[in-house]
Amino acid sequence: MRAPHERLILVPALILALLTLAGCFPFLPSQGGGQTAFEGPRTVDPSDVALPAGYAIEVVATGLTFPTGVAFDAEGRVHVLEAGYSYGEVVTTPRLLRLEDDGAATVVASGENPPWNGVAYADGAFYVAGGTLVGGEILRIEPGGTVTTLIDDLPSLGDHHTNGPAIGPDGWLYFGQGTATNSGVVGIDNAGFGWLLRYPDFHDVPCEDVTLVGRNFRSADPLSEDAGEVVTGAFVPFGTPTEAGQVIRGTLPCTGAVMRIRTDGSGLELVAWGLRNPFGLAFSPTDELFVTDNQYDLRGSRPVFGSADLLWRVTPGGWYGWPDFHADRPLTDADFFRPPGEPAPGFVLQVHPGVPPAPVARLGVHSSSNGLDFSASEVFGHVGEAFIAQFGDLAPVAGKVLGPVGFKVIRVDPATGVMRDFAVNRAPERGPASRLGTRGLERPVAVRFDPDGSALYVVDFGVVTVGDAPEPRPETGVLWRIVRRDQP
Repeated sequence: MRAPHERLILVPALILALLTLAGCFPFLPSQGGGQTAFEGPRTVDPSDVALPAGYAIEVVATGLTFPTGVAFDAEGRVHVLEAGYSYGEVVTTPRLLRLEDDGAATVVASGENPPWNGVAYADGAFYVAGGTLVGGEILRIEPGGTVTTLIDDLPSLGDHHTNGPAIGPDGWLYFGQGTATNSGVVGIDNAGFGWLLRYPDFHDVPCEDVTLVGRNFRSADPLSEDAGEVVTGAFVPFGTPTEAGQVIRGTLPCTGAVMRIRTDGSGLELVAWGLRNPFGLAFSPTDELFVTDNQYDLRGSRPVFGSADLLWRVTPGGWYGWPDFHADRPLTDADFFRPPGEPAPGFVLQVHPGVPPAPVARLGVHSSSNGLDFSASEVFGHVGEAFIAQFGDLAPVAGKVLGPVGFKVIRVDPATGVMRDFAVNRAPERGPASRLGTRGLERPVAVRFDPDGSALYVVDFGVVTVGDAPEPRPETGVLWRIVRRDQP
């Protein structure tokens, strides 16, 4: 029998589908998890987090600012990554911190090009992915603090950044590169993200040549003082129309892809593309690459309704559907993707590079399913299952929801795609602690098992409320640790 909190994740999607069919959805107010008020400081209490029977959670560190990753050095010491940036255009300093036995945090290294989105440790060094102010990069950080740039100028100036990294069984370093836009077309929503005003010529870059339908989209022009309108096509700069049959040349590095390099920075190669925002990367105990993919929002010149985040099993050389498919369903399917009161999104590609496969799992619309790791230890249990941190919705900025989505850690059986809650806040409803008035989880953004696999560390980004834009709160991040008490 499942514990009271440990439910199959089916009910919210069913309710949403019924309401949509009934025509109620457009008239109901958004009730996102971040649509609340918060007055600090944040306080935490592990007893406010529900887990399956036999598991316990404890606090490792508090007062972190925008943490995004955790890793362990050769001695097993815990290191936490602080991003130095949050949506809402809040910029601080990205840092790699070592947590000492006495609870203090030692700065190992810092940088000037946030966000630092993830960290891995291998062969005596840390590897960090991130960067948006001057483009994406992969860094190597020695335990003594020496920072070496392995690759830079990655196309990370837009909505989504350089993510990962993960060290593969082949010894290569794998990383994700998110797209510049929501669905292939630069629009006024990208001015809201801040980058269109900084980089007005930036746009998505395909990994291989693509041929366009020639669909163009009209939008207001935030770059003009007279508040005029412009017409913009896919894979081109803002205000640039496209024509039917126009070919956009592919190149590396590209957006919306998983790529890899050697750990010395050489040999950039494409692994897979057609992904929107491949945020979390992890290899399973059977050495298969899995990726969490943040999917379309209901915003911009080409909004898409109702697209759940995805968990992919990645096949090298595969194309995964962006910007014309959600998983194996075309965006022309009005039953799934038509925004209320608008037509279904049409194709922007004349010829598709392949047929997208079915995903391992659909993880929740606007759940922001991010970092993941696999259990490989019988001590912890659930060997071979993926544990995924769900940051939670950013409604109404990313799209309306009728109740909080995410704000928890789930586990997924990759053999069946069945999802179950693993760590959630104790409350009659779901959502972040700031909304519920409790002292539990806020926004889990990454998970990582310790070197022997006996403990799961959960990186909690902290409080992010949402008004007209995301409103992140510095020094509210937390690192949690989950262990199994009734070990076999």
